[in-house]
Amino acid sequence: MIGIILALLSGSLVGLQNIFNSKVNEHIGSWATTSLVLGTGFLASFMIGLLVEGTDLFTLHHTQPWYWFSGMIGVGVVISIVNGIKQLGPTYAISILLTSQLVFALLWDSLGWFGLEQVPFTSKQMFGVLMIVGGILVFKLSGGKVKKQEQAGRAEAV
Repeated sequence: MIGIILALLSGSLVGLQNIFNSKVNEHIGSWATTSLVLGTGFLASFMIGLLVEGTDLFTLHHTQPWYWFSGMIGVGVVISIVNGIKQLGPTYAISILLTSQLVFALLWDSLGWFGLEQVPFTSKQMFGVLMIVGGILVFKLSGGKVKKQEQAGRAEAV
């Protein structure tokens, strides 16, 4: 149950962070936003890590060196999503982001990559992903009609 609560909390925080990031991006640009986001995130996690873990924060316990660069992946995440939100809007961009996360997590689980335990791929999983993609398409396609109707209504009012 705690895992579900943490996943829900994480989803809400990612959505909130992406909206904040897109607002910052409107004023200072993508690379400055990425630097600000990751820089303040580093400072916050470093200070909290020192308070919670003390000097154990610096003990890496047999971690593979290539995993240490995951923060650099974060640069791609932030720069991609702030620009995706600028192009598509928050709901559509985050819908695609979450679907992409699910698809790639499913792929990596199924293949057992990156040290993950291999999980068999099932037709139920494929059906679930296709339902999500279908939901995004319904959302996007129905949203376009609403905008066209609003614009037509405004044109008639003028």
